[in-house]
Amino acid sequence: MGEYKVKKALNNNVVIAERDNQEVVIIGKGIGFARKNGDWLEQQDIEKLFVLKDEKEQQSYLKLLPHISQTMIDVTVEAIFLIGKKAGMDLNEHIHIGLLDHLSFAHARIAQGMAIENPFLAETKALYPREYAIAKEVVALVGKQTGVELPEGEIGFIALHIHSAIQNKSMNIVNSHSQLVSHLVSLVESQFAIKLDKESMDYLRLVRHLRFTIERVMTGEKVEEPKTVAKLLKQEYPVCYNLSWKLIKVMQRTLGKPVYDAEAVYLTMHLQRVQSKSK
Repeated sequence: MGEYKVKKALNNNVVIAERDNQEVVIIGKGIGFARKNGDWLEQQDIEKLFVLKDEKEQQSYLKLLPHISQTMIDVTVEAIFLIGKKAGMDLNEHIHIGLLDHLSFAHARIAQGMAIENPFLAETKALYPREYAIAKEVVALVGKQTGVELPEGEIGFIALHIHSAIQNKSMNIVNSHSQLVSHLVSLVESQFAIKLDKESMDYLRLVRHLRFTIERVMTGEKVEEPKTVAKLLKQEYPVCYNLSWKLIKVMQRTLGKPVYDAEAVYLTMHLQRVQSKSK
């Protein structure tokens, strides 16, 4: 006897099955093809597939399916396999709903000539280069399978879905952190009256530093404050030091968590580098 008993094949790629009197949704390329109710699926088959175990995720996925074309379901299943393989780890179940919904909506929009601007594209590219590279492959796959070329902004959106699935974070948190980094960068630009080159190393370093600061604040990780350096920076670079505190106050307000004083020291160093290069 196999591990999972097929209750119903919904389409070529999705079946509802039962295990220990519990329903699960199993997703995989061709899994539903020629499957009959009562068929058994072996564990070794399952390892090449995705099993949605969470009841809420199952319900959301099943509600979404009737509104999506078979082509988009096929291409999304293939895309998620690609992401899992490239990431080399298990993905959060929610990507099945999040990415399917996003890709089908994006595909419909682009087909009608309605592209959406991605205001966080440069930040996303700098923050998550690995996810961005995988997202690029997903966009190429969608283009090949559907004939619709998604614009570069979509690579950024898809990269955030991938990051969310790899890190097990909700999309709300991922999006809010990207927006916060974008806001902090624009504050730096207006304070220094410059436009940062989004491809430059200084921009990448600043953005990554801001991201890691946010991560540390969220986990409550303490960084030691080099007292003598703090005093020196305050005297030597008062504009950068004051700006770093302004940015920290924005972080505190947005994240609702305290930020250690030491962060101001490290942030001042990054800001000083950006300012000296822009002169």
